[in-house]
Amino acid sequence: MRIRIFIAVASCGVAAFAALPADARINQRQHHQQGRIYNGVRSGELTRRETYRLERQQAHIARYEHRSRADGGGLSGAERYRLERMQDRASRNIYRQKHDAQDRP
Repeated sequence: MRIRIFIAVASCGVAAFAALPADARINQRQHHQQGRIYNGVRSGELTRRETYRLERQQAHIARYEHRSRADGGGLSGAERYRLERMQDRASRNIYRQKHDAQDRP
């Protein structure tokens, strides 16, 4: 019985995330990654140089998104796909920089 309840609750969570419009998922993910960078700075896991590089990468993604939306047609499937790949790469970079041997003194 408990397993059925867990599966039902878990599938609702997945369905709720999938129900978000793709544009909202992109913005939500961008916001989440900014928070991860902020937490890394606050905890000392990120050096100034690492933070600078990660912030530049986030700014690049935001500029690409802005330019893609500025054409008036919203995001095409190809633009959305490219943004998601850029965010995947940025997420990996954040993880790697936060978990490397460098810490801020």
